[in-house]
Amino acid sequence: MPQVAVLLADGFEEVEAIAIIDILRRADITVVIAGLHAGHVESARHVKIIPDTTIDAIHADNFDMLVLPGGQPGSDNLNADKRVKDLIREFYDKGKLTGAICAAPYVLANAGILEGRQATAYPTFKDRLGNALYRDKNVVIDGQILTSKGPGTALHFGIAIVERLMSRERAEAIKEAMLLQLS
Repeated sequence: MPQVAVLLADGFEEVEAIAIIDILRRADITVVIAGLHAGHVESARHVKIIPDTTIDAIHADNFDMLVLPGGQPGSDNLNADKRVKDLIREFYDKGKLTGAICAAPYVLANAGILEGRQATAYPTFKDRLGNALYRDKNVVIDGQILTSKGPGTALHFGIAIVERLMSRERAEAIKEAMLLQLS
């Protein structure tokens, strides 16, 4: 089964993190939640999550994809941590999938992997994507990079990840079981 690492920083967006984790686990994808520090991580609206591990235990060789939920100040906290950018580069350089939603695509840009790539982000962050080619879509896939716009597109993003890691049929089965009508 595929394995995905989801990075959480204090101030993360709850819907983006939990919806994606939920959909991936429904698809029988192994999800490891990693915090930037030991102990609980607190969301933008003060929901506390206890990660499975810390970022220091995540290595691209052990995973198929890295996902960064957005939110504020969560995305700024991810962006401020050199280990996050190093991990993004490690996944990218090894040809692994890398995904980010909401404000978090700007972290991918600052890690240097969106140069000339198509991407989306929360609309107020589109000017922070460096030389990425902004697309006003719910989910944008360009090679090994998947990006999504924000909380309202988290289910779209999760389904797109399932389709990429598993199959279109598996993604459709998850949508049907969840009564999702995504267009």
